[in-house]
Amino acid sequence: MELLIQKAKQHDKAAFAAIMTQNAQSMYKVAKAILKNDEDVADAMQETALTCWEKIGTLKKNEYFKTWMIRILINKCNYIYRQKVQLTSDSMIPEAMAEESGFSNVEWMELLECELLPVK
Repeated sequence: MELLIQKAKQHDKAAFAAIMTQNAQSMYKVAKAILKNDEDVADAMQETALTCWEKIGTLKKNEYFKTWMIRILINKCNYIYRQKVQLTSDSMIPEAMAEESGFSNVEWMELLECELLPVK
C-alpha cells in the first residue's frame, strides 16, 4: 500500500486506481450509512476520488491515507445530505404559502360576496 501511495503522489493513475479499488468497500459502507441512497453514495464516492486525486500531494503521512480519504468522503456525504435537506425544505415552502394564500383568498371572496346588513 505504501508503494502505491508513493506512486499515486507522483500522479500514477494506475496506482491511484488500485488504491481506490482497495478502499471501495469501506467507502461504500461509510457513505451508505450517512446517505442511505445508492445514487447519492455513488456521487459522494466519485467526488471523493476526484478530490483525493487532486489533493494527494497534501497528504502528509502515507500511513494515514485511508483515514484522510474517509474524512474527505464524510465531508462530501454531509454536503450532499445538507443539499437534499435544503432542497426538500425549500420545495415545501411554496406549497405551504400557496395553501395559506388560497385560504385567505377564499375568505376574502366570501366577504365580498356577502350582503351587507341593513343599517337601522
